[in-house]
Amino acid sequence: MSLDLDTTVSITRASLASDLVAAGVTVVAAGLSPGSSGNLSVRATDGTILITPGGAVLGSLDAERLAVLDADGEWIGGDKPSKEAALHLALYRKNPEHRAIVHVHSPQAVAASCLEPWAPNSALPPITPYFVMRAGQTPLVPYRAPGSPELGELLSGLSFPFHAALLQNHGQLTSGRNLADAIDAAVEVEEASRITLITTGKERRLLDEREIADLTERYGSSWTPVNR
Repeated sequence: MSLDLDTTVSITRASLASDLVAAGVTVVAAGLSPGSSGNLSVRATDGTILITPGGAVLGSLDAERLAVLDADGEWIGGDKPSKEAALHLALYRKNPEHRAIVHVHSPQAVAASCLEPWAPNSALPPITPYFVMRAGQTPLVPYRAPGSPELGELLSGLSFPFHAALLQNHGQLTSGRNLADAIDAAVEVEEASRITLITTGKERRLLDEREIADLTERYGSSWTPVNR
């Protein structure tokens, strides 16, 4: 007997909710989400989005209380969504093939977001192959208060491709084709931030344009050559 559409949607949503709860545990275990900071979301094939509620502790999420947004971003179920929902929606629009977003206040990325950006296309330099492969260029989004709709507007206004960003004096944001990819990107942003901070003021050897082009072609990440 075939399942009707409503039943199929319910099963899919339950599966995504379980994935989101597990992702929250992973993010906390990786040291990316202190306290009740940060938020996660995942998008179903019908455009429905599950996002963590405001003030939720990512390591102890309740699948039954996750906020549900429709394809237009309207709140249609669960607890009240994170105040950063507009930021998630903007990054989904930027990367329509992506199904998951991680926003965390990881300490090294926050510290790096307080510095002047390395270049217009990336706050962080091409310092490791894994950063270029899994995160790619990571622009700095200018400061606005957390939850401000302007954050999403500023992100959308950046014309070049990217799926990771630093939010000035705030944290980091990554998207991926699934939660594992988005988390991997967040881990690499944190690590690249750490290495950038400890090598600041020293003579650094960065990946060159040929090495970057090879990685982006092989792994599908983005890096726009710039004159600095």
